Amino acid sequence: MKKMNFIVSGFLALSFSTTLFAASNDTSARIEALAKLNKTINTVERYYVDDIKFKEIIDKAIAGLMQNLDAHSAFLNEKSFKDMQVQTSGEFGGLGITVGMKDGALTVISPIEGTPADKAGVKAGDIILRIDGNATMGVTMDEAVSKMRGKPKTPITITIVRKGEQKPFDLNIIRDIIKVESVYAKIIENEEILYLRVTNFDKNVVSKASEFIKKHPKVKGIVLDLRNNPGGLLNQAVGLVDLFVDDGIIVSQKGRDNAENSEFKASKSNTITKLPLVVLVNGGSASASEIVSGALQDVKRGVVVGENTFGKGSVQVILPVDEKEAIKLTIARYYLPSGKSIQAVGVTPDVIVYPGKVPQNDKDAFSIKESELKAHLQGELEKLAPTTAEANKTEEKKDEKELITTKKLNDDIQLKSAVDVIKVLQIRK
Repeated sequence: MKKMNFIVSGFLALSFSTTLFAASNDTSARIEALAKLNKTINTVERYYVDDIKFKEIIDKAIAGLMQNLDAHSAFLNEKSFKDMQVQTSGEFGGLGITVGMKDGALTVISPIEGTPADKAGVKAGDIILRIDGNATMGVTMDEAVSKMRGKPKTPITITIVRKGEQKPFDLNIIRDIIKVESVYAKIIENEEILYLRVTNFDKNVVSKASEFIKKHPKVKGIVLDLRNNPGGLLNQAVGLVDLFVDDGIIVSQKGRDNAENSEFKASKSNTITKLPLVVLVNGGSASASEIVSGALQDVKRGVVVGENTFGKGSVQVILPVDEKEAIKLTIARYYLPSGKSIQAVGVTPDVIVYPGKVPQNDKDAFSIKESELKAHLQGELEKLAPTTAEANKTEEKKDEKELITTKKLNDDIQLKSAVDVIKVLQIRK
């Protein structure tokens, strides 16, 4: 890695050291290419319509290089580098969305549950056309992220292009400090099935997931919901799979440099459950989520239900250029136990189910009307006995925190399908 740092830094400084040239088998071709770059920079500096400083030309050249490598590599100037360090600390104002470049468009990988973007209605797959009136075409991903960040309680307007909508539309959002509960669990009412939701892969995922599984030893199956999970820490993805799998490769990492190649394997000592398992995914499931769902699918430990995942299976590292600037460079790709890459392909579910409500038959339709009548009568009672009404509301909130009710299950056909798959797995067991 030190060697890579040296080569990158030497190139960015346009250093023509003998050490740099020694790394090439064709020194004359390398000199010729660098001379062409130098001539181009001099021409731009001399003839471009605006007076542009030499450092700015170099910065733009580096940014263009990184942008043309792949969607995830980027040049981090002084401001971007600072923003990244702030984000890593977890204290920043933002919208609560993870974005990526897909087919050249700034695309929402997923809104983070409970954040301003989620509450405003941002959806996975949305294309962000403008930020506060400024077009995102030609803007790097890191520049776009920087524009969306800001002080908490400040407004921002993003213009969205969404599949199925006739024209772009604006969403007005108020930034806030992003605090996310990465793992929580509920019991699915009348089903004795544990619903385990992982919203992102932070450092607490494995310990929390393990805690919830051990807390409910009598359940008959587990639904692991990774929908709209943009990823996170690799070790937590590996550790989560290891809770369900005895042995074998979970994921491998392969790059150009053999030093970056590694395999991550399961250990029997870490496995805590053999219960039937279904994994829920969608287009907002990316990176670590795809490693988990793809690995469990490959080793036939879990059934994957939902929609095709995002397809982000590459490894990026931050390599400093100097004390104030750096590059984010793709150095490797992830491969599933089968040897398949998820980059730009994603994970295809075993059972494809699109989002929506469970279709109702006539009897169910009557029940809905009856529940609406009860809700109306309850509202009338609240006018007469507010104390009782408040008690009922408290009980409902408690139920929501601990249970996924039958009504909520029927409002989510993907989750309902996952429950049905677990019932089939129980029969086959």
